[in-house]
Amino acid sequence: MPLFWKPYKSEVTQFIDELKAKKPTLEQEQRDGRALLWDKPVDRTAQADYRASRVAQQAYVYQTKSH
Repeated sequence: MPLFWKPYKSEVTQFIDELKAKKPTLEQEQRDGRALLWDKPVDRTAQADYRASRVAQQAYVYQTKSH
């Protein structure tokens, strides 16, 4: 191993490291943005009700129903 050997860093990793260095609050802003839409508590009873009330789809959806 050479004396001045450095581990490889891809251009993408270098870009992300530079971006984080320029804007240290970036990761917290990303977490806050994710929390707006995704990190919500799940109501298990409502979820079970939604699944139970689901109507089965017919085999070919564009076929008209003949009664």
